[in-house]
Amino acid sequence: MVPERAHECEVLRQAGVALHGRVVTLWEISPSADAVPLFSSTPEPAAKAIELDLETTLRRWGAPIVQRSRWVGCRVADDGPWVVAPVRSRPAAPPPTGTERRSRERLILELAGLSLGAIAASAEGAQRRLSPAESLWELARQPSVIAHEVGNPLAVALGNLDLGMDALRDAQFLDPAFRSALLEDFSNVAEGIEQAAEYLRSIQDRPFGGVGRLGRFDVTPVVRSCVTLERPVARKRGVPLQWDSVVDSLYLYGDSGALYQVLTNLIRNAVDASRESKAMIVISMNRVADTLRLAVRDQGTGIAAQYLGRIFDRGFTTKAGEGSGIGLAVVKEITENMFGGRIEVESEPGHGTTFTVSLPIPRQRGVSPDAC
Repeated sequence: MVPERAHECEVLRQAGVALHGRVVTLWEISPSADAVPLFSSTPEPAAKAIELDLETTLRRWGAPIVQRSRWVGCRVADDGPWVVAPVRSRPAAPPPTGTERRSRERLILELAGLSLGAIAASAEGAQRRLSPAESLWELARQPSVIAHEVGNPLAVALGNLDLGMDALRDAQFLDPAFRSALLEDFSNVAEGIEQAAEYLRSIQDRPFGGVGRLGRFDVTPVVRSCVTLERPVARKRGVPLQWDSVVDSLYLYGDSGALYQVLTNLIRNAVDASRESKAMIVISMNRVADTLRLAVRDQGTGIAAQYLGRIFDRGFTTKAGEGSGIGLAVVKEITENMFGGRIEVESEPGHGTTFTVSLPIPRQRGVSPDAC
């Protein structure tokens, strides 16, 4: 038995002891969205003890069914409901109201999941050092990198806006009513930039190489902030951005910074493809049943049919002398592995491209999904 497997089995055994001899099992979500049991706290558990019913456990409290994610759990009573917890490297966020709602059994499994996550992280870190190409891939996956690149020019823009507003206040030759209206408009712009900058700072505050904190977040302000920050960059290249959404508020589960990174990559690709046409790019968001659809549509150069099957491959790019071929690969990985969604592309050379990100919507409610 490999060392990490022995450590994982011991974690499950100790969790089983803490749960008064209950069988504790570790599962991994397969590509077909089935929970595959890896091993349990006892050598030969009964078959019924390891058959996890996804519909009445994960889906019941709004957790996404993400390929390759791992879960640890057990039945707290014979033929009773399952109690499960994710395997992860960082603890869950504290209860939103400050009142602990998780049961004793759930907390034991949370600790087991953290221990298993630490073992997996240690094993992965000891395997080998990354090659330069893989290091670039890991770097590109960090939302903090994009936050830094966007945040600096945003701060400069805000400073220039403040100077302009000061000059406008001193411009006595302007009609007072007109000047007042302009100052009010500029104040609204400044407030929007401040909100976007605060969001970026929250991303930059993460330790380098760390992952974002998973939790419930409202997708609308994330997407709106992304469009707000990318609009000046696009305008500089002569490409207007249009934000089109009828979704006022809708909560997803995952890392909000990761979704921000998905949209940033898609918008910047659309801007690059629209340099010549200068045509508008439309970013839209709508809900269809239990699916959230985010679309980025441009009227740019388009993608040749022979390349459509490869655009999400790591290292593949159609930009001669530009790009690393990593952006769309990151988009696909985050969409599928973080949010359990899918990404589709439609394109016609000379007429433009539409990328559509479809994300499953967990059950909407007012408490953290970590509560059970």
